[in-house]
Amino acid sequence: MRPPEEVDRVRELARGGLNHCQIARVTGIPLATVRAWVAGRTRLRTDGCPRCGHPPHDFSQLPAAAYAYLLGIYLGDGTITSFPKGVWALQIFQDAKYPSIIGEIARAVETVMPANVVRVGRREGQNWVQISSYSKAWPCLFPQQGPGMKHTRKIELTAWQWAYVWQEPGMFVRGLIHSDGCRVSNKVWHGKYAYPRYFFSNESLDIQQLFRDACDIIGVEYRNNRRNSISVARRDSVAKLDEIVGPKR
Repeated sequence: MRPPEEVDRVRELARGGLNHCQIARVTGIPLATVRAWVAGRTRLRTDGCPRCGHPPHDFSQLPAAAYAYLLGIYLGDGTITSFPKGVWALQIFQDAKYPSIIGEIARAVETVMPANVVRVGRREGQNWVQISSYSKAWPCLFPQQGPGMKHTRKIELTAWQWAYVWQEPGMFVRGLIHSDGCRVSNKVWHGKYAYPRYFFSNESLDIQQLFRDACDIIGVEYRNNRRNSISVARRDSVAKLDEIVGPKR
């Protein structure tokens, strides 16, 4: 049985003037199925997720630490891209010089979506790596997915996502910093003294606020040093982030 959204799309294309063969090529749905749907013969899935057609999701059963970390990674460096047949790809881009982080991201994706293959690939001559996984359910797990860049639209967490941030705020911050943050050594007094400092940079004001909210939960003090950047410099707060994040590797 098929989700009603696929049937509606096929019938809309037919009303738009496409023939059966053209609809099958555009949607990836078998020609015989297209013919049956256009003729009004179909069995709709009524017991599944209305968005992706999977069995109903129980978001309370996700692995908390892995999901909170992956949520932070997705909000920073992740995209969800559509493919034929209603399949979506979670794609995360990471600098190739951080193999430990790449491995941690791949493990988190595999833990959150254990039935799906996780691919890690690097194009020759490129200094970045792409971690990807394909599933119809990714937009349900990350409902922040939408058209355009994240900083051009509203980014809000659902109630069940907030539950994971409250449960694992350190892992959420870890994911955000692994995607859009860094730990640096600030030099002062003409380089005679240096102290560690964390930065988190993101163009989305909403995602910046999510970082601040999570820091409040774990007791990390911060300040906005620029419009798109947040700094953590107090010694006790840096020490706390060192326990949770540490240098990127």
